[in-house]
Amino acid sequence: MLNFELLKLLKMNKRIKINQAEPAAYKAMLALENYVETSGLSTNHQDLIKIRASQINGCAFCLDMHTQEAKEHGETDQRIFTISVWRDTSFFNEQERAILALTEEVTLISNKVSDETYNKAAELFDPSYLSKIIMCIITINAWNRIGISTELQPALRNN
Repeated sequence: MLNFELLKLLKMNKRIKINQAEPAAYKAMLALENYVETSGLSTNHQDLIKIRASQINGCAFCLDMHTQEAKEHGETDQRIFTISVWRDTSFFNEQERAILALTEEVTLISNKVSDETYNKAAELFDPSYLSKIIMCIITINAWNRIGISTELQPALRNN
């Protein structure tokens, strides 16, 4: 009889690797990611969006990647650890709070994006920057769905 860990390993190995199975689709996703990264959306705003959406969606691979990137970009552990409870801290400024609220509502899109959340973001950001925020949210949600459906796993680090 196989043990649980071996079964889990066997199961993980059965999922496709989209970059190998359908390279054109993966290339298209990378192009969208490249757009977001070079759009002029601040690194800090990208990091907050990617972490919060990945938390909501439960994508361990993306959450691991983007928390490490945020630290490399100078984000503090305290803020990273409290992104999921941002409403209960004073660690995030008005723009960041609007971005986190919009990220939550776009990620949980079946609940709709409220006029209050959208209007607050529209008040704080010009139409171009707001479009970039929304595109970043959409992009990380797509990556989360790829990571979860193909069971991408983060690598264990010794730090």
